[in-house]
Amino acid sequence: MADEEREGLFADADEDRITLVDDEGHEHEFTLVDVVEVDRRRYAVLLPEEDPEEGAYVFRLDRDADGEEILVNVEDDDEFDRVVHALEEQGDEELDQDFDDEEDDDSGDRRA
Repeated sequence: MADEEREGLFADADEDRITLVDDEGHEHEFTLVDVVEVDRRRYAVLLPEEDPEEGAYVFRLDRDADGEEILVNVEDDDEFDRVVHALEEQGDEELDQDFDDEEDDDSGDRRA
């Protein structure tokens, strides 16, 4: 993740890791995978350290009454689908760029 994206809630995150505390007071470690903007809102994609095969979580980045950045569950299915679609498009573009860069390689390997 680019340093310019590491602001607000994630400014102090250690190597893109963040600890969240659930409603029962249990701490959970996550890796910050990406921050994506959709419809002028920012979303954080977090992968659980305990069980990454479980899949990533998507949280909307909002501000509380004091102006502090907070993570909010995305409960609306349509909103969630828009974020997933944006992440898929972003992934496709990155894959295409990686492929284009490797085609320029003189080794002849065509890896994606």
